[in-house]
Amino acid sequence: MRHLVHQRGLSGRVRVASAGTHDYHVGEAPDPRSQKHAARRGYDLSAQRAAQVSREDFHSYDYVLAMDRGHLRVLRSLQPQGSRARLGLFLDASARWKGEDVPDPYYGGVAGFEQVLDMVEEAAARWLDRIEAELDPARFKLQG
Repeated sequence: MRHLVHQRGLSGRVRVASAGTHDYHVGEAPDPRSQKHAARRGYDLSAQRAAQVSREDFHSYDYVLAMDRGHLRVLRSLQPQGSRARLGLFLDASARWKGEDVPDPYYGGVAGFEQVLDMVEEAAARWLDRIEAELDPARFKLQG
């Protein structure tokens, strides 16, 4: 998502963060396989570190998106009343995988990591289309 934000010239207007619902891997880098597959597509994840969602995130971000329904339930239980964040599933913006969960590629081998990247790339582009439309409706056009 950060890569797309930069490509579309929105770095000064759109802020992207990633966090988990639990603290299992806080401070750790992404799985080496994730980094390897992402690098093949031009994404450098080496500086990324795991963080945990905080109550403040619901006040700081317009969208808080979950990769699966289980995490969406947790996010709903954490969201403070009156916060501005809109919650949703990441793949709800997808044309191909709408309503599905992003699978955990940890046990899926090479194909699992590639499938997750396919899913995330497509949905990220569609989310960014929506966000661009909100930022500047007059200039909005769907990306290819």
